[in-house]
Amino acid sequence: MDVAPADLTRLAPALGSRLAVVGGCGGIGRALVAAARAAELKVAVLDLPASIATHPPPEDVLTLALDATREDEVATAFAALRDAWGWLDVLVNLAGFTNRKVPVADVGADEWQEIVDGNLRAAYLSCRHALPLMPSGAIVNMASGLANRLLPGYGAYGAAKAGVIALTKALAIENAPHVRANAVAPGAVDTAFLRGGTGRGGEVEGAVLQLDPGPYVATIPLGRIAVPDDVVGPILFLAGDASRYMTGQVLHINGGSLTP
Repeated sequence: MDVAPADLTRLAPALGSRLAVVGGCGGIGRALVAAARAAELKVAVLDLPASIATHPPPEDVLTLALDATREDEVATAFAALRDAWGWLDVLVNLAGFTNRKVPVADVGADEWQEIVDGNLRAAYLSCRHALPLMPSGAIVNMASGLANRLLPGYGAYGAAKAGVIALTKALAIENAPHVRANAVAPGAVDTAFLRGGTGRGGEVEGAVLQLDPGPYVATIPLGRIAVPDDVVGPILFLAGDASRYMTGQVLHINGGSLTP
């Protein structure tokens, strides 16, 4: 089989590629949008109305409001994206949040379902409605190191993100060779996510930090907590042609604290 050479001087998607970011108003999302615009990609942001109001995307970014756990809103948003663009080259799913630190035995059924919906269901719905717009391209889903190494109190979130990894592998197998699907699995990243999420009060004064940074940083060989740009580079790599022979994979981004 003849395969055209890849442009290995460019790790991001090709110029003009159409990139949709679900959860694009969060800390990682805003950094990804900025990097994608600098790489001359066409960008759409899909996020909660409250998140869009708090962090309005730039004027040249197609902005669509939705609750990614509600199928009617997801369907409407991707229909609007289809009407505006016609097709999509890259989907990045960043939507999600964690719960209060609590043992599984003390998590109520409603709280458990909320966490699963906000992470796994949101990713599933976005992928389901994006795929008809993707004759080819790449999907990048947001998993977590907690899917592989659970810490006490994060059972619901870890289980949901383990589901995101399984979903990603299913997408990779079922949509090859035309659409690739991979995931990134960061450790803790210094954003409002650590206080509940951008659209869930994480930026409100007095929001409780869900991580004690001192002991956590002591477990990281690279000696610091991650910042959004640490995750953006791997996302753009997985979205671009330089990773064209990768699908169904998980990139762990954690400063060496987890080496599966």
